[in-house]
Amino acid sequence: MKFEGKIVENKLNKRLKEIEKEKDIKFSNTQKVLLTVEGSITAILDVLYGKVSIFTLSRHFEKANQDTSELVNIDEGEEINYREVIIHRREQPLIYALSLIVLDRCKEEARQDIIDGEIPLGKVLKKHKVESRREIQHIYIEKPDATLRELFKTSEDFITRNYIVIENDEITIWTKESFPISYFSDKM
Repeated sequence: MKFEGKIVENKLNKRLKEIEKEKDIKFSNTQKVLLTVEGSITAILDVLYGKVSIFTLSRHFEKANQDTSELVNIDEGEEINYREVIIHRREQPLIYALSLIVLDRCKEEARQDIIDGEIPLGKVLKKHKVESRREIQHIYIEKPDATLRELFKTSEDFITRNYIVIENDEITIWTKESFPISYFSDKM
């Protein structure tokens, strides 16, 4: 039997190959999955490492400035929920995540869990059966800021992705997730 069909271009895979070429690195399969999955990254970490936990570094309400308002498509000065967490396993940080959430656009019953900040956002969406989709916007490598260097005890480059969660054709969440380039590699 001969299988034929159209080859579907995968823009995320293409982007990973560009980064590998630019930085002269090779992503592991685990890194590729974590960077390109459009579902819950916490669920994948649970499968790989057993139960992982979330530690909230910061959560508060703030007025959107020019940059943050553009990320979630709201007017400057509108209120957003700012949430910064570390996903960890036995106090070993695995992934840093920063999320900007437009609560007014979120399903009402999910809002309290989002505000509490103790449940990963992917699990909140699943728990409350929120019909949404994630769109990965960008994958890149960046130098860590002081916070990341301190949290992860490293100054190596970080692999980062940004994505949005869309519910009812509106952006409800913008998230940035980062981890050190050596994490989830074949050498880890």
